[in-house]
Amino acid sequence: MSESLYSLIESRFPADRAKVLLETGDGTVWRYADVEAGAARMARALADRGVRKGDRVAVQVDKSPEALVLYLACLRGGFVFLPMNTAYRPDEVDFLVGNAEPAAVVCRPTDEETVRGIAARHGDPLVLTLGTDGTGSLVEAADAAPADFPVVACAADDLAAMLYTSGTTGKPKGAMLTHRNLAANGLDLVESWRFTADDVLLHALPIFHAHGLFVACHCVLLAGASMIWLPGFDRAEVLRHLPRATAFMGVPTFYVRLLAGDDFDRAACASMRLFTAGSAPLLAETHEAFSARTGHAILERYGMTETGMLTGNPYDAERRPGSVGFPFPQVEVRVADDADTPLPTGEIGGIQVRGPNVMKGYWRLPGKTAEEFTADGWFRTGDVGRIDDRGYLFIVGRAKDLVISGGYNVYPKEVESVIDDLPGVVESAVIGVPHPDFGEGVVAVVVPEGAGAPDEAAVIAHCKDHLANYKTPKRVFFVPELPRNTMGKVQKAQLRDQHADLFKG
Repeated sequence: MSESLYSLIESRFPADRAKVLLETGDGTVWRYADVEAGAARMARALADRGVRKGDRVAVQVDKSPEALVLYLACLRGGFVFLPMNTAYRPDEVDFLVGNAEPAAVVCRPTDEETVRGIAARHGDPLVLTLGTDGTGSLVEAADAAPADFPVVACAADDLAAMLYTSGTTGKPKGAMLTHRNLAANGLDLVESWRFTADDVLLHALPIFHAHGLFVACHCVLLAGASMIWLPGFDRAEVLRHLPRATAFMGVPTFYVRLLAGDDFDRAACASMRLFTAGSAPLLAETHEAFSARTGHAILERYGMTETGMLTGNPYDAERRPGSVGFPFPQVEVRVADDADTPLPTGEIGGIQVRGPNVMKGYWRLPGKTAEEFTADGWFRTGDVGRIDDRGYLFIVGRAKDLVISGGYNVYPKEVESVIDDLPGVVESAVIGVPHPDFGEGVVAVVVPEGAGAPDEAAVIAHCKDHLANYKTPKRVFFVPELPRNTMGKVQKAQLRDQHADLFKG
């Protein structure tokens, strides 16, 4: 029996394939029948050009309905879908194509010449184009193909997708995600977040990332639901379509922007039942302001490329600001010390996880894969956290962001929380930089707001009142905004580079 993710998704399509799966911002409608036939044609077009089960299909295109159809076509054909960030420059694409050795690369029409040059350097894979307006050589090939391509049988452990991690600590690594990984996580989310065929998701996320592609789209597809498909987050467009939606998924920046105007209120959210946040930490201040304004508590969850979603605040119980909640049904979570020994409730340690959602490993990096798993099969997330006496998980920071000053561990999140409590502070980022006496010195980078914003002395004095001296920043810098990646995560490595020479000389 096939355990293809496509087979699972198709089995949950509505009986009436005329139901709308997605509607674009300009009113263009794609029904389930359109997407099903489109995926068959696209899979046929790729297979007729030599793409076989298990081959990688690398994709760098802008968000469009056809881009979603391409993902489903890859699942249908047993091809391994490899999305690439649309912001990647040619050198970054060159590395990924060279590393993944795809059988096909699908790119924007404007990038075709550059991508053909990259392909020529790496085995000359097939190059096809796909534009946001539904044009391109891939669409032309699919339009000419019959919708007769059968669903390729896949084992649970066969690869369905490969997503490269951001590579902040080195070259990007390809996380190998199987049909089982994605199916288990999708079913967990549909159950936990109560998705049904009656839901309409307002989709404003990119789809080169697990959040927009797997979390959002799988919830809709596995529930036989519908979505309003926006090319990206535009505040006015989100507000225009919100009255027709029941669910919305965003990064914290989306919610900050929504709260920036008085037109976002309870009335604007009257049809909504669920707002979720992820991909970056949600400030407690944003959580509380959103709740006060709309009457909705944002459901914050936690996951990563290698594992999909791991934990989430409960649907029917308290959604605690600052917490990422409880493990999803098929996921196990523990906090352990450096020897992989589980720690008691409340103690801070490395977050480790286990479950059918956890990746098969890193592409062609068996040594790195082995490093990331414990002897008893738990995956080391690289995040540091604690579990309280009620079972809620709190993330303190990334292990690589840990600051060791004078032999003492300083968890940036703890210091950031104290700084963020100050009036006139929007948010902060705490980093460690080389220090001649302490090994690392604690440094804070703060985004101020308004005439009453504190100065450096005030921030340091406030920290001294609330934290041990070794946790108190030795310097504080003020910036208009913190550097972030496309999913809203603060780029602390960039901040560390900027201030690396601060205590030298």
